[in-house]
Amino acid sequence: MKVVLFCGGYGMRMRNDRTDEIPKPMQMVGPRPLLWHIMKYYAHYGHTEFILCLGYGAAKIKDFFLDYHEEQSNDFVLHDNRVELLNTDISDWSITFVDTGLESAIGERLRRVRDHLDGDRYFLANYADVLTDAPLDVMIERYHRSGATASMLVVPPQSSFHCVDVAENGEIKEIVPVSRFPIWENGGYFVLSQEIFDLLPPGGDLVADVCGTLAGQGRLYGYRHDGFWKPADTFKERAELDDNYARGIHPWTVWETARATVTS
Repeated sequence: MKVVLFCGGYGMRMRNDRTDEIPKPMQMVGPRPLLWHIMKYYAHYGHTEFILCLGYGAAKIKDFFLDYHEEQSNDFVLHDNRVELLNTDISDWSITFVDTGLESAIGERLRRVRDHLDGDRYFLANYADVLTDAPLDVMIERYHRSGATASMLVVPPQSSFHCVDVAENGEIKEIVPVSRFPIWENGGYFVLSQEIFDLLPPGGDLVADVCGTLAGQGRLYGYRHDGFWKPADTFKERAELDDNYARGIHPWTVWETARATVTS
């Protein structure tokens, strides 16, 4: 299946100062950008046809891939002035770069790449700012079994806030972490069918206009995942991911886990 990645937002909460013009998907986690990690996750499961919905910082995203050198990221053998790569990152990927506007909503960005999805009954979509170790193959299989029009990954609340039960007279009855409530958040990983375009108005929103309608009709499936899931929506969150990567804590790199299992 093709993978649509929404890479065009301003990412204001990611900036650490007024001069930082690096788009959110290109912020570094370890030696590579956040976007690379997300694409590598999909490629691990065999999905290597990507459609990047570009907007803010489009040139920086294009330049990264245009200037990408496999030999700088992988082991290789140099012999007779020829480079023989022992493995590759992106050589077998197909990447379509589409300018979807600076101010476009997520749904509008999706509408603007519809022509690139012709002939594909199903496709994948992602906000391009969240990392997870969720089993994508199982997620897709459950979606097909459900018969739903669309599916989204759902995760437990990540907020550290507490909910307060307070009486009319101001007496507090209970303080409970929001994570203890039986509620789930949108995890930003979608499996979609072409039918969603029938519900998506110009300038519309994927979640509010499409998923909300489908939920009311019983046509939206939620894949619950309580494993690793971490957004990189703010500078602090991205820094935490980068720090964990440096310490060898990166459960989202499922491709490395699989390789270690094979070689052990």
